[in-house]
Formats: sequence, C-alpha cells, structure tokens
Amino acid sequence: MCGRFALFRWTPAFAALPGFPADQAPHWSIAPHSQVLLLREVDGQRQLARARWGLTPPWLTDMTKTPAHARAETVAEQPMFREAFRQRRGLVAANGFYEWRGTARKRPFWLTAEASPLYFAAIWEAYPVAGASYLSVALVTLPVATQRRPLLLDEAGQAAWLNPATDLADLHALLGSPQPQLRERVLANFINDPKLDAPECLTPG
Repeated sequence: MCGRFALFRWTPAFAALPGFPADQAPHWSIAPHSQVLLLREVDGQRQLARARWGLTPPWLTDMTKTPAHARAETVAEQPMFREAFRQRRGLVAANGFYEWRGTARKRPFWLTAEASPLYFAAIWEAYPVAGASYLSVALVTLPVATQRRPLLLDEAGQAAWLNPATDLADLHALLGSPQPQLRERVLANFINDPKLDAPECLTPG
C-alpha cells in the first residue's frame, strides 16, 4: 500500500499553476492525514489547492474513518467513492513513493520514474468545518502482486481524468491504464521514523 510519498522538487511550470502555495516546502515523507497538493480542473483551468489526505464526505461524522485510498476495482461502485469518481477527480503530484517489502524484516524501497513529477489519480471531497469548506482526497490504487501502488497517469490520462466531460466508459478504461516502468532502490531505515521529513529519508540501504 502506498502509505507514504514525497514531493521535494517541482518544475517551474508546476509552480506557476494557479493556487500553488507561496509557502510550499519540500517534503520527503508525506503520510495519510497530511496536507497534499491537489490538482483539479476548475472552470476549464487547472488549479492547485491544499487538501487533507483522507477522504471526508460532508456526511461523515467520524474523522477516524477517512480512507486514504480507493481501490480501482471498486471505486466506481462503493458508496463512499462513487460520486467523487464520477464528479470530483483530481491528481496528486509526487517525485516518488515508498514500499516496504519482506516478511520477517520489512525493508523500505523508493520507487520513481523518468517523468517527474509523477501524477497519482485521486478523488476529492469538500467538507465543512466551522463555516468554512476544506478539501480532502483519496488516492486510487491498483493491485500489484502483494502491494497496492497508486494509479499513475500519463499526460493524456491526466487530461481525461481531470475533464468533467469524460464519460464513464473512458474513466473505467483509465483505471486499467498501462503503468510506467518504475525505478527502485532499497533504502536505509531512516524512513521508518514517522517524524522524519528530510532528505535522509532517501538514504540508500
């Protein structure tokens, strides 16, 4: 499961998007319930906004039950996700993500690709708090062996995913999009410290 990812470097074009926070800092360890950058299409224009990683529909009252992930196999049918899948889709940018593998002793791995940043398919909801409205997000994940990795979209897939006019058949096809070849390397155990958010997270093992 993609439990953590990183966004510590971005392109000038990404930073020029409307909504890019002036105080955006690099992060090497982004976990569920953290703030992430959500890319949406608003009135025909791509815009960024901060969102809480953990989907929070307006009707949800138990904030401990905010899913960070939505499975590609069921995102179109599950009541928690289906309306967001049809109407509220976005992208989350990352330089890469982490996996832990092994049985007796799990080892952390860093996964990335040639294109940077990567774009994870996501769905979003707005939730009200004290008269204000905040955004929340869940990443769409695909089964890969025993791991569930985020669904990565190329440029054409990103455009179709963000487009509110994309029909359901094409959305379902995107859930099975071919995935890029990922580069990976084993890491030292610094990333195992949930409080560490620094370049040391990527120290090779």
